[in-house]
Amino acid sequence: MTTKPKAKKFRIRRPEGGSTPPATPAATQPDVADAVAATVAENAGTQKKSGVTSMAAARKTTDKPATARDGQVASAAEAETDITIESIRKEGLTGRQLRMARRVAQKHGLAATSDFDAVRLLRLNGIDPFQKSNMLELVVPDPNAPKPADSGKTQLPQTMPVGQVKLPSTQTASPAERRAREISEIQRNIAKRRRRKVMQLFTRLAIFVGLPTLIAGWYFYVIATPLYATKSEFLILKAESGGGAIGGLFSGTQFATNQDAIAVQSYLTSKDAMLRLDKDVGYKAHFSQDWIDPIQRLNENPSNEAAHKLFKRHVQIGYDPTEGVIKMEVTAADPETAAEFSRALISYAEERVDNLSRRKRENQVADAQRALDEATDKRRTAQESLVALQQENQIVDPEGRIASLRTQIGNVETQILDKELELAALLDNARPNRAKVEGTQGDIRRLNAKLAELNAAMTEASSGETSLAELSARIQMAQADLATRDLMLQSALETMEQTRRDALSQARYLTTSVVPVASEDPTYPRKFENTVLAFLIFSGIYLMMSLTASILREQVST
Repeated sequence: MTTKPKAKKFRIRRPEGGSTPPATPAATQPDVADAVAATVAENAGTQKKSGVTSMAAARKTTDKPATARDGQVASAAEAETDITIESIRKEGLTGRQLRMARRVAQKHGLAATSDFDAVRLLRLNGIDPFQKSNMLELVVPDPNAPKPADSGKTQLPQTMPVGQVKLPSTQTASPAERRAREISEIQRNIAKRRRRKVMQLFTRLAIFVGLPTLIAGWYFYVIATPLYATKSEFLILKAESGGGAIGGLFSGTQFATNQDAIAVQSYLTSKDAMLRLDKDVGYKAHFSQDWIDPIQRLNENPSNEAAHKLFKRHVQIGYDPTEGVIKMEVTAADPETAAEFSRALISYAEERVDNLSRRKRENQVADAQRALDEATDKRRTAQESLVALQQENQIVDPEGRIASLRTQIGNVETQILDKELELAALLDNARPNRAKVEGTQGDIRRLNAKLAELNAAMTEASSGETSLAELSARIQMAQADLATRDLMLQSALETMEQTRRDALSQARYLTTSVVPVASEDPTYPRKFENTVLAFLIFSGIYLMMSLTASILREQVST
């Protein structure tokens, strides 16, 4: 039994690489069938040629005979489809692009088996799946848009003559390159806008900051009149006090003259001091001269307010409370004139210091003197009343008179008692001596009469309007009043002495520690410092205006 040899089956090997069909825009093709046939024939020739080449290469690389392989032989159209899909797969399309291609294929009614097949079908029909117009149509389709004249025809790539480079490149730009190109374009636009903003900023700064600063510097360096400043320092001292520890606690410190220093400082910058300075040395006339620049010059007949405004700017006074020193700086267009102004103001300050405590001292001394005079007058009146009372009754000491009467009464009573005892002793005899008894009885009668007289005098001195008792009381009251007036006079004298000491201790003295001396070099204007200060001021003004404008613009825009 003969066996039939098995038929050899061949499988067409797919080429490892394939060209991607060019993605061309839709073009009008009069004969679609001929174009398809030509494309199929070209692909078939390419496949056959590649297959023969692959077989020859296989025969060269191995000496073994090729073995038969089982499988189905794909048609030229299927092989071409696989090759095209493989080439599309190698393009590195993103997932978003593949999904977009599937949506575009569904929109055009193309049955695609995969995302890569959708790309192949779209390109086969002459549709670019990644064209922007297609993406916009997917997002917002316009049903009222006019259809092209050849919308019913199948769009296929046109065959172009060889040698003409009018076909689009098959190497499409990757998304990363497009993104980089767009980013670079955005960066160029941002840099261009930034340069424009910077130029506008520099222009505004030059107009609103640079130009005013240049004008200010030109004034300070060229136009401004040089001014000469004379500095001086003085302090107010208090006289040493001989009082107690509490009174002299702050006498040697600056706190004792703090109020006086502040008062003098206020006076030297007042309009009163300016008017007196103008009356004495001609302050207004000095600053009204023609050679002084217009900004610092006074008018021909300036008012007191305008002159005082300039005076406060040219007379600077500072007080240091820790040291108690008053520092004064007087500025004028001439150095000698500035020194003269400074000396005149110091003399005004000395007078003001004297006047500050003079009235207080005078009032205190006057009050003490008035109290002393009153005490002296009252003491004199009391003494005159006592003397008049004594002269009127011709009794200097009523108490002594009463004491004398009492002593006399006591002596008489003692004598009477003695005589009565003597009489009793005589009567006790059997035959008393009649002469002695009668003599003793006569002594007793005389003593009793004297006692009655003394008692009458004592009674008269103890009662009645002009009795010695009343007179003694009046004299005692007059003496007590005189003693009181003596004490008051002594107190007034002590108060007077203390007030005089206090008045001397409250005296203020102005001592000049730094004498004003005329300067040789001008002090003002400080050209560089003033120019820098003007720059900072204009910069701050511009910054505030810019911030305000930005905030208002933002509020309006929102």
